[in-house]
Amino acid sequence: MRIFLTSYQSIMLNKGGPTYKLLQLQKALQHREIDAKLFDMWDTDMKLGNDDLVHIFNASISTFSLAKNLVVNSAKYVVNPIFYSNHSAQKIHLYRMLEAPFRKIFKRTYSDYFFTKYICDNAEMVLPNTRDEGNLLCGALGVKREKLEVIQNGVEERFAHADPSIFEKKYGLKDFILYVGHLGPFRKNGLNIIRALQKIDHPSVIIADILNNEEGAACREEIGKSKNITYIKWLKHDNPIFASAYAACHTFILPTRYETPGRAALEAGLAGANIVITPYGGTREYFEQFAEYAEPASIHSIIKATKKALEKKKDSALKDHIRKNFLWDKIAQQTVEMYKRVLSK
Repeated sequence: MRIFLTSYQSIMLNKGGPTYKLLQLQKALQHREIDAKLFDMWDTDMKLGNDDLVHIFNASISTFSLAKNLVVNSAKYVVNPIFYSNHSAQKIHLYRMLEAPFRKIFKRTYSDYFFTKYICDNAEMVLPNTRDEGNLLCGALGVKREKLEVIQNGVEERFAHADPSIFEKKYGLKDFILYVGHLGPFRKNGLNIIRALQKIDHPSVIIADILNNEEGAACREEIGKSKNITYIKWLKHDNPIFASAYAACHTFILPTRYETPGRAALEAGLAGANIVITPYGGTREYFEQFAEYAEPASIHSIIKATKKALEKKKDSALKDHIRKNFLWDKIAQQTVEMYKRVLSK
């Protein structure tokens, strides 16, 4: 059995959740002595046989050509779609129905939903991160439910052993509010998060990659006006400061428009932080009653949930929950069992 892991071309530039999911799964699979390698599109000698399986992360126009060529070459693949929308399944389904006649008139006119559906329909298995994502794929795109298997996101155990003193000594801060992620993408809700932090009388830290777009510029300007926010430029994921920041903060916030389910929040929770997160995208399937949930469109809701989390003492309940259910070794075990079933067909 050979497993080829792949995704869209710019995945290593984005350095987001899919980047670390792919790399950490590869590491966990190799730890189980599975021949898991990164798909090399420059390999002129590549031949995919009956014992080979391609695992695609992301189902969109960015991975459509790869999926289509795998189909043409009778190569098996599974896909982790990483698909979610704040639109209801009914609204997306209606959009697709209205779109269909236009495609007959205007040839080669496709929506994002077309590409996602094609990739999922031709996959051996479709692997949503959450039940909410799976329900949306079925209800909105008509993906067959028997093709679905929810395989949750994992987290590295090292965050459970993070040392808060590294961050505290370097920045002179502890028990602060922390946000980690990109600023600039619409989904990340950066302006509302920053404006909420400005109105909370508590030290805050933002570790972020700020994009060079209109919203990114606005976020940068707002941070510059903030007296209680310390901004730290993006760090490498394996930088000890990252894990230390999670352990040193009191409350980690991720009230974005949706998360499936929010890798950084899992890492922070495993490091012992209290969590404030969006309710959208299936986050409750991971954080259950151990987090505060904030309505991302409402600055007032973000402030209220964050203050409530700050009032609570940090404890080990969420940490123990994540350690029991979401470490990469457990996720890799489920993934290997799925691979074997697919290849045995």
